[in-house]
Amino acid sequence: MASRSADAEHRDEEGRLRPGDLILLTALLVSPGLALHRLSAFVDFRWLAAYGIVVSLATYAVYGADKDSAADKTSKWRAPEKLLHGLELAGGWPGAFLAQRRLRHKCSKLSYQIVFWLIVSVHVYAATDYQLNWRLAQAIGSLCLHGSGRP
Repeated sequence: MASRSADAEHRDEEGRLRPGDLILLTALLVSPGLALHRLSAFVDFRWLAAYGIVVSLATYAVYGADKDSAADKTSKWRAPEKLLHGLELAGGWPGAFLAQRRLRHKCSKLSYQIVFWLIVSVHVYAATDYQLNWRLAQAIGSLCLHGSGRP
């Protein structure tokens, strides 16, 4: 009976998002959200928002299916990490972030987390740089092409 209670407690904990997780996700989404708003001068904002939502939901669903397959020892299918990272890179990183927290999946493997956070960083960097008219990318490109200017 004690193990049944522990299992139920684990399931309850599995479905909760901590307030800090939501604050972090919101903070990470500020720059991409502003970039999408700026981009909406060229593309209808509803399409941009729909794309982000759909790819995040798809990413969350693949995480869930992979978690179920990992729990079912007889299952032969597992989502390759390249697929999960590809979905994150395509814009599904908010869904991946939520899936990692809610489903407790892929959140303790350090090598996976390093790549995940690099992908999130690339998205936030690109969104921020877009809002700055690509000044950061131009400065980096200038440094690479012309060096530091020192003899």
